Amino acid sequence: MITVSNVSKVYSLESGDFHALKDNHLHVRKGEFVAIMGPSGSGKSTLLQLLGGLDLPTSGHIVVDGVEINTLDEKERTLFRRTKIGFVFQNYQLLPMMTVEENIGLSLHANHAPKAKIKSVVKQLLSDVNLQGKELAFPSQLSGGQQQRVAIARALAMKPGLLLADEPTGNLDQRNGEDILRLLSKLCKEEQITVVMVTHDRQAAEVADRIIQVRDGFIVEDNHKGGTRHETVENRMA
Repeated sequence: MITVSNVSKVYSLESGDFHALKDNHLHVRKGEFVAIMGPSGSGKSTLLQLLGGLDLPTSGHIVVDGVEINTLDEKERTLFRRTKIGFVFQNYQLLPMMTVEENIGLSLHANHAPKAKIKSVVKQLLSDVNLQGKELAFPSQLSGGQQQRVAIARALAMKPGLLLADEPTGNLDQRNGEDILRLLSKLCKEEQITVVMVTHDRQAAEVADRIIQVRDGFIVEDNHKGGTRHETVENRMA
């Protein structure tokens, strides 16, 4: 599903160049649940943005679902994101003036789907995230956990093969956070959706199939359930 080859990202600042990512490699299989961890400023969120085509690498190649996204122009990347990748953010990013069903159906409307299809897809997604009966509610009328479920349903509306989640449990209490993690894990196992999640929470990361550690712009450790591959910066440069 994902291949990252020799990827670096450099930001030009007044104080000089900042190397957010440095010559990284990564392979993620279809239907895999991957957690990315690392201290603040380590490069983990930059990596997630590059995987989603929200930013471009300074060098290297990123292939998602057979498409080298760093070669696409801005319009092509926007269409690719809209149809192939779902995004879930810490702050939900629901539109407050829209109802639950309108928020979930937003990408379908943008792609000019028939009203009957939108209604059918939204109904199924509400069932999938256990929010039946909340169709006409507004985000302000929902709990944090319910809003995050709406955000996940919205991310799934176009049936993406890849779901990118940036601290999806960061604003939730433990019970709601566990519910969201169970839902993400279920999507991997039952729908074969690939999930890549950035988190600072070790307990949340343990739900994933793999835990990738990023430090100082390098992927320094890749822990697989049932086996560990450990790679250090020194090994990488040897």
